[in-house]
Amino acid sequence: MTDNLRGALLMMGAMAAYVLNDATIKSLAGGLPTFQIVALRGIAATAGLAILAWATGAARQPIPRADRRTVALRSAAEVAAFVPFVLALTHMPLADITAILQAVPLTITAAGALWLGETVGWRRWTAVAIGFAGVLLIVQPGGDGFSPWSGLAVLTVLMVTVRDLVTRRLSPAVPSLKVATWTAAAVGVLGAGLSLATPWRPVGAGEAALTLCAALFILAGYVLSVMAVRVGEIAVVAPFRYTALVWSAVLGLLLFSEVPDAPTLIGAALVASTGLYTIWRERHAPRIRPAAPPPGAGPGDIA
Repeated sequence: MTDNLRGALLMMGAMAAYVLNDATIKSLAGGLPTFQIVALRGIAATAGLAILAWATGAARQPIPRADRRTVALRSAAEVAAFVPFVLALTHMPLADITAILQAVPLTITAAGALWLGETVGWRRWTAVAIGFAGVLLIVQPGGDGFSPWSGLAVLTVLMVTVRDLVTRRLSPAVPSLKVATWTAAAVGVLGAGLSLATPWRPVGAGEAALTLCAALFILAGYVLSVMAVRVGEIAVVAPFRYTALVWSAVLGLLLFSEVPDAPTLIGAALVASTGLYTIWRERHAPRIRPAAPPPGAGPGDIA
């Protein structure tokens, strides 16, 4: 097995883990308050990541002083992305929100050109425009299929873009698992704070098991995505992120009886195809200032 094949399999595993986490939270939201779920999952996920960081030695590696503010900003951006994401997730079809989130590589390309001065040619600008047209097909503003929760999904894309722009400023000396642990802790603390607005409900054995599964899924998504980009070439491994669309469509149908309509399917195809082209273009026409790989989750991955 080549490194690239191993990396592709790891990335597919990471996408499965992220979508399974989303599906589990969506299932639990029918019986428990959303932010109670987030708080409980945050405790379990943070504990698991902290154990991994200690076992691998990452916990003993200090975050350089120059990177501490950037790590804090990244955690804040992750929190800002998670709030609209989890609200949209509990009110939207799983396939729809997953498809919208696949626009993140396109928004990062546009943001890199507008705010970082990176070189983006007309071909990639065309891909970005077509990709956004795909997002509009999914959101359907003004149409019969429009859901106001779609706006929160789009806001999530913008916040994830900010998170990844901040991530690019981190130096290679920052331990990946330590950043992931701080991120999971920040999201968990946010969930605990917001959960105080509604009374907590008793957690049954089945709900506790599902919450633990959600924590394991998000932990696996973090670890597998980091391993994927370290084992294989990013240009080869990154396209396998789009397997999340398949997982979300299958799980949405099996667990929630959600059948994507024709505009959603066409929009998802446009977003995926233009994202794949953007990744291919990155490989053959690299930017002047290459980006550092994210230390925690990949672009578009929400804690």
